[in-house]
Amino acid sequence: MRAVLCTEYGPPELLVLRDDVPEPVAGPGQVVMEVAVAAMNFPDLLTIQGKYQIKPEPPFSPGFEGAGVVSSVGSDVHDLAVGDRIAAVGVVGAFADKWVVDAHRCVAMPDTIPFDTAAATIIAYATSYHALTDRADLKAGETMLVLGAAGGVGSSAIEIGSMMGARV
Repeated sequence: MRAVLCTEYGPPELLVLRDDVPEPVAGPGQVVMEVAVAAMNFPDLLTIQGKYQIKPEPPFSPGFEGAGVVSSVGSDVHDLAVGDRIAAVGVVGAFADKWVVDAHRCVAMPDTIPFDTAAATIIAYATSYHALTDRADLKAGETMLVLGAAGGVGSSAIEIGSMMGARV
């Protein structure tokens, strides 16, 4: 199986593409996803540099977020089946042909959502939602200014803030 590997902490230039990585096996409560698209997020960059709050031991395949098709299901998984289209957020592993991820971190995807859209949505929208509801305690009628509105988190914050009734 192919995978991008971080064999030592450092800049992205140190990442290597290997084609001899063993295929993952789903354990209890896990699924294996055949990755169609993996998203690149800022935490991925921090992780490969050893600067993120989670520090996996090299070698590891980076990638917090991706979308694809379930290729196998571990025991104790009842809501997902082989062939289901899913998007998922894990800690590492999405930068590979196949990715083992906890089933509770997966969301079933309708056929109408492209893999690239789904792969790049979860972290940006979850980050914005958390910032606006848990941190800012944004209420309808309040005014909200979004700096960096062109990025994933900024553009999702605009949508979520508008849906919450804020003046954006």
